[in-house]
Amino acid sequence: MIRAIAFDLWETLITNTPEQSRLQKEARLTRLEQILTRHGFAREAERLEHAHHRQWNRCQELYWSADLDIPCRRQVDHLLEELELDPASFDEPTLAEIETAFASAPLHALPATVDGARDVLRELHARGLRIGLISNTGRTPGSILREVLARLALAPSIDAMVFSNEHGECKPRASIFDALQRQLGAAYGEMAFVGDNLYVDVYGAQRCGMRGIHFIPKTRGDAVAPDVDHGLTIEPDATIHDLRDVVAVIDRLNALTVSSASR
Repeated sequence: MIRAIAFDLWETLITNTPEQSRLQKEARLTRLEQILTRHGFAREAERLEHAHHRQWNRCQELYWSADLDIPCRRQVDHLLEELELDPASFDEPTLAEIETAFASAPLHALPATVDGARDVLRELHARGLRIGLISNTGRTPGSILREVLARLALAPSIDAMVFSNEHGECKPRASIFDALQRQLGAAYGEMAFVGDNLYVDVYGAQRCGMRGIHFIPKTRGDAVAPDVDHGLTIEPDATIHDLRDVVAVIDRLNALTVSSASR
């Protein structure tokens, strides 16, 4: 029986339109420029957009391509290094101010809720299922994503959340699924995972013993993981195009379990 169900975050429960992504980037760069200029680094601030792009590529090369992740402060260090500034030369209050500006951009232009996300979380939670979430975080750390989920009224239906920047590894690594499984208190055979990415979500869940449900949204935003040449044939336990169909999938999987047990 499925007693717990977990979800991917970006492009499964929340999404960024191109306009939201633009506003978030604009908010981040504007606030960073103001801080750097105030501290006497106006010339370096003029190169922020290029450094911002280089910092993303650096994290992708060093960490995310290997399914690893780092704290947000380390990303800030890399950004300053791309500006040819030494992070060690900044005092702690200034570094904290820079980190807040870097991390909190989505609070200035909230992501959109994927159609049906709030309804399906409430329905599953009302049925007594334990609800979990795993997010590969990118630039936005778990501390900010928790606030985003609260503002979007999704957080009250989620019992456990695991974020890669806090955990240190990303999906599809087993350790991040293990961290969620321990929090939910269900056996892997009693869990299902829903996500839009066949490799990191479905494959990652299935190789731990969970059921993997592939969600293919009708429209996709900007928060899509880079393609990975994994050479695998991945067969989800179910495929849905409307998030609300998760409820029927769980009912079907549970009915199959009861039928098999009665034979």
